[in-house]
Amino acid sequence: MAPAITAVDASREHLREACEAVGLLGQSDRAELIRLGENAMWRLPSRGLVARIARDGQQSAAAREVRVASWLAVNGIPAVKPAEDLEQALEVSGRAVTWWHDLGQHRPDTVAELAALLRRLHALPVPDGLSLGHTDPFVRLDERIGQTDLDAGQQAWLHERLAELRQAWDELPSASPEVVVHGDAWAGNVAVTPDGNAFLLDFERTAIGPREWDLASIAVAFQTSGTVSADRYRSYCRAYGLDVTDWPGYPTLRGARELRLVCFAAQTAVQHPTAHAQAVYRLECLQGLHGPRPWSWSPVP
Repeated sequence: MAPAITAVDASREHLREACEAVGLLGQSDRAELIRLGENAMWRLPSRGLVARIARDGQQSAAAREVRVASWLAVNGIPAVKPAEDLEQALEVSGRAVTWWHDLGQHRPDTVAELAALLRRLHALPVPDGLSLGHTDPFVRLDERIGQTDLDAGQQAWLHERLAELRQAWDELPSASPEVVVHGDAWAGNVAVTPDGNAFLLDFERTAIGPREWDLASIAVAFQTSGTVSADRYRSYCRAYGLDVTDWPGYPTLRGARELRLVCFAAQTAVQHPTAHAQAVYRLECLQGLHGPRPWSWSPVP
């Protein structure tokens, strides 16, 4: 009986197809896996490149990421740069592959460094021609809930909560003028190189929307999951010049981000059963079964 093909093997095969299509023969055999999640990241050792392999059906989103990164470079915002000499958003077996310059060794940012980058990003004029679309905080959540291994009652509660938050989002009070938002503004999406320069990463959720949506991510890390301390959160607010928790619409933003974090854990648990207990714990926290925030949520694979 032939051994089962692992997720890593399947991703390396996608990488091999992509490398052959753009003339990078033999690169996939020596490529180093950086991360394997919804998107796979591979480092090509001899070209100083990173290949990003998107999940199925994300060709348009992958092409938009490249456009956003190029726009940021033109506007002087430090960000990872796409390779200019290779075909971008190349489709292999239904997946889009993009190519990026390798930043080399780096660390995640401090929240103050993130705040400084967001302040610069949010100050840019909203561009014409990038086809960014508007922020959808609930994108794919219906699908994610249905793909979890939570029981029927737990899934029904999540669907009800999703419906409540959608209505609350439509009724948000007026915020500041809409800007380009990163969409997934947490410490892991900023890389700081040894020379101290910080670069934005991952533009899958970049769109037009309220700046408060970006700012809520670290606020939730402070108030909900307890992964950001009070001192660090104060440094974040000082660096940006605003505390989003003072905005009347913040509870809705917090609710949307909390729901996304629960669904992410539950979806992860399908492939990594050790995450199931954390997914259920997060859900029970939202249901009021574990006292007030913060809840000290643990990372999932």
